Amino acid sequence: MSKKPYVPPQFIIRSAWRIHRTYAKGRPGRGLTTPGEKRSWGTLALHTRGRTSSLERTALVAYLLEDDHRFSVLAMNGWMEGPTAWQLNLLAEPRAAITLSDGVRRDVVTHVTTGSERERLWSHWRENEAGLDELAATRETRTEVFVLSLASDVPVSRESEHADQPG
Repeated sequence: MSKKPYVPPQFIIRSAWRIHRTYAKGRPGRGLTTPGEKRSWGTLALHTRGRTSSLERTALVAYLLEDDHRFSVLAMNGWMEGPTAWQLNLLAEPRAAITLSDGVRRDVVTHVTTGSERERLWSHWRENEAGLDELAATRETRTEVFVLSLASDVPVSRESEHADQPG
């Protein structure tokens, strides 16, 4: 029997999110990372439209670059119960925007994966995040895998994503 993975208390998770978001607001791309920079996954700013307020909402989420036009993200809510606010916003309006560590904002179209696509992407996440299945098992809410596809034909080059950013 494996040991249950440690998940910090909710107030710690929410405080860390608040601090990270505040830091990232200082300048486009600040506080965001690319895959391989610190971990096997990167962080991006996901800009959605509030499903009830219609105001822009920003969440910082982990991602894996699937190809030059597609990113996969897990709707895991810090391993707390329930769906993420950004997940509910994307289900209501699948058009959104992302900002990567290069500070460039890009429009995306999103969808929730199912079937073999979900299994393939979950496997990709499993290869890059030790204990993923154990963490997902700590909550009853299914951890959805979203794909964010660039709305334009301009790919994200791996070189531009790794461009040096001040501060």
